[in-house]
Amino acid sequence: MPLLEARRLRKSYGAHLAVAEVSFNVHAGEILGLLGPNGAGKSTTMMMLAGLLTPDAGEVWLEEQKFAAHVPGQRRKLGVVPQDLALYGELSAWENLRFFGRLYGLRGRELESRCRDVLEDVGLTESAKRPAREYSGGMKRRLNFAIGLLHRPRVLILDEPTVGVDPQSRAHLLECIRRVAAEGVGVVYASHYMEEVQALCRRVAIIDHGQMLAYEAIDTLLAGLSPDLHVTVTGISDWDAWRSRAQVQGVQNGHGTLVIPGTQPDRTAALRTLLDRLADSGAIVERIETQQTNLERLFLELTGHGLRD
Repeated sequence: MPLLEARRLRKSYGAHLAVAEVSFNVHAGEILGLLGPNGAGKSTTMMMLAGLLTPDAGEVWLEEQKFAAHVPGQRRKLGVVPQDLALYGELSAWENLRFFGRLYGLRGRELESRCRDVLEDVGLTESAKRPAREYSGGMKRRLNFAIGLLHRPRVLILDEPTVGVDPQSRAHLLECIRRVAAEGVGVVYASHYMEEVQALCRRVAIIDHGQMLAYEAIDTLLAGLSPDLHVTVTGISDWDAWRSRAQVQGVQNGHGTLVIPGTQPDRTAALRTLLDRLADSGAIVERIETQQTNLERLFLELTGHGLRD
């Protein structure tokens, strides 16, 4: 049975329908990717999962019980790591953890033991007595993550946990997330870093305009995409003239790549026509290769290439 279920969640702000009939579940030990462009309804969905926002319709179920945010025993089953840092800069890591631990009902030796454990997990033991305001961005993110883990939640909700961090902190946080899931915790992982989601998650839920666009195993979704064809060429003087025939990428020192998208009908005919025109122009084809499909391309095909504010 799933640890966490979103059942037909719906939420409006006045006349604006932010989330419409969104459903998905998370199992023990699973990291589910939750994706969506800005304004897609993803943050509203996560707030409903965390009990910070009441849905207009639909339900959240946690360990086969309807989730009631006002019941402390149920709230303690959730760990929430928000995108906006939820910590006190004037307090040290130890003091932040003790404060939040008491809010979750931890006391005495159990509290001290858990503080020590999570500090070690996120690599902050040596800096634990310094004020958090002196921390780097990556250290603050790691402390933010530690606070969400402190009370041993059954489900962990992560909203952009690696935004703005250095590569070392990112790698450490991703390893922490894998370790938490391996211990049987269900994880909802929202991020704009597609490579992270593809590396961590087996399944994804993609939301846009409040609607669920895809909810499936990543491998299954990507299997339905045809790879792009990349034709690397030299000897073209006017690259702009070729933009009507193919996408142009990576032009430098006379070299460049012409891309035939996998979504283009009859790519074989398109490639043959392109090669004939290149030969007529005197350009030299250096290589032709396929580019493997990835989650970012799938995301853009589902949600569009237009800018979002």
